[in-house]
Amino acid sequence: MNQPLRVYPTSASQEYFSDEGCHILEILNDPSTPAISLARARVEVGGKTRLHALSDTIELYYILQGHGLVYIGGDNREISTGDCVKIEKGVDQRIDNIGDEDLVFLCICHPRFQESNYRDTEE
Repeated sequence: MNQPLRVYPTSASQEYFSDEGCHILEILNDPSTPAISLARARVEVGGKTRLHALSDTIELYYILQGHGLVYIGGDNREISTGDCVKIEKGVDQRIDNIGDEDLVFLCICHPRFQESNYRDTEE
């Protein structure tokens, strides 16, 4: 059975600044594809995201550009272009841009990201 080709066009003009503290460009987050979502995140120089957790969602960060410090469940590690970080369900996370250019990364969520799974844990 042939499935019709689906293209999800994106444009830089669709990028928005989230309550989490970074710029987000949704690439794929469609109820017809419940297993996964994909977004591009951008943290400005000197910026950081709020400490948060995603319930019922595993998240991967794939770093496209820049240098950062990622906090996951009380542990932290420096990351840079080409690194991939896995964040388990319900674990506190934050990423800081510690470089001299925007930190840009893909956010891959399984199952797809839903706002109802986001929990701000910043004190």
